[in-house]
Amino acid sequence: MSSLDDLISKAKMLLAEGHSPGQIADELSLSMETVTWLLTQAKGVAAPKDVHIDWTAVSSQAPLLEGTALMLLQRYYGDLNDESVSSPAAKVIVGIAISGIPLATIIAVQEAAKLAIYHPSKQNQGERPMGSMSGNFAAISGERCIIVDDTITSGNTLREVVKYLKKYNAIPVAIWVIFDKRGIKDIEGVPVYSLFKISRID
Repeated sequence: MSSLDDLISKAKMLLAEGHSPGQIADELSLSMETVTWLLTQAKGVAAPKDVHIDWTAVSSQAPLLEGTALMLLQRYYGDLNDESVSSPAAKVIVGIAISGIPLATIIAVQEAAKLAIYHPSKQNQGERPMGSMSGNFAAISGERCIIVDDTITSGNTLREVVKYLKKYNAIPVAIWVIFDKRGIKDIEGVPVYSLFKISRID
C-alpha cells in the first residue's frame, strides 16, 4: 500500500469515527483542501500539493514532547537579545486544539504563565462555524499571549487566532510552531518562530 493509500485510509477512518474534515486536517497535519481531496478523490482533480508530517513518534512520548516544548522556548529566547529576556514574554500561553494543547501546557509550566485553549472554526461543525476560547481556562483580555501549535499548513488557523485575540483586547506577541510548511515570517504582524521549515520542491 502506498503512503497516499495510507493517508486516504486514515482520512476515511477518522471520518467514519465522527471527526470533522477540520479535525482530520489537524490529525494528519494537512490542509483542508488536501483532506477534501483524500475523502472525495474527485475525478479529473489532481491531488493538491502538500506534505504530510507524521510526528507521532514524538507526540506519543511525553518526555520527547516535553523536550520539543523546551526547544520551542530555547528557539524563541535564543532569537532575542539579552536585554529583552528580563521577564517572561507573555502572561498567557494559548494552545490551539488539539496538538497545540500539550505543548502549550508544558510551556506554561516553564514560563509560570496561565494556559488558554483556542478551538478553531474548522473544528466546529455548526452551520456558521466560529472559533472560540475555552471558558475552562485562562482569560485573555488585556494579556500578552504566545500562540502555540504543532504545524503551519496554510496559516489560516493562526490568522484566525491572532484576529480573535486582537478582537478581545489581547496582545499576541509571538507564534511558536514545530513545523512551518509555508515559510511564514509573521501572521498579521505577529512573528512566527518555528523549529523546522518544510519545503516541497517539484
